[in-house]
Amino acid sequence: MPGSRLTYQDRQQIASGLADGLGYAEIARRLQRPTSTISREVSRNGGYDAYRAGHADEATRQRAHRLRKPPPATAPAADEGVRDFEEQFTAMMVRSGMPRMPAKVFVCLLTSETSSLPAAELVQRLQVSPASISKAVAYLEQLRLIRRERETRKRRERYVIDADVWYLACSQVVEFCATWENAARRGAEVLGGTPAGARLDEMSQYFENVGRDLARSAERWQHIFRTR
Repeated sequence: MPGSRLTYQDRQQIASGLADGLGYAEIARRLQRPTSTISREVSRNGGYDAYRAGHADEATRQRAHRLRKPPPATAPAADEGVRDFEEQFTAMMVRSGMPRMPAKVFVCLLTSETSSLPAAELVQRLQVSPASISKAVAYLEQLRLIRRERETRKRRERYVIDADVWYLACSQVVEFCATWENAARRGAEVLGGTPAGARLDEMSQYFENVGRDLARSAERWQHIFRTR
């Protein structure tokens, strides 16, 4: 019932929805609950990939009976707001095609105070193995979304989101457009004046113009942000 506490049956439906790949909003609609209730429930009990109804129900009972000093009034709302944002932003990136672990690592870096974290802290925050972090970092590096930075004194690496990350990401899209443009142009030359040749020539022109426009826009906004 809306407004009441989640029951074990509710948690079973949440687990079933996650297993089916549903988003928090759809699960919340089916249970007639606020989306924030579902995202908090999942983030407190293992996250999207590890949520289990029985474990979540037992953990909730233990928290309810645990005696502890209440935190400051503003802290829980702020913490929950950040967790909700992280879960939702990660889900958005996954829907856009990014694997879940790289998305989680990127969101951790994006929401950190300095936009950089060492591997050990990422392991601790995400509760995963160092190997999982290493694979996620390699994926994000390939997309030019992060870079490694050596900390000489501590003999460890930090993973950093640079200020020009979006410019670098756009530059990669420009390169993608150039690759498709050149391939299509070659096809148009090979097929000559045929309908397929005309189709490929049009494709080449499309990617040529889109790539050029994107490059100009990226340069312009990079300059604006640098001079602020």
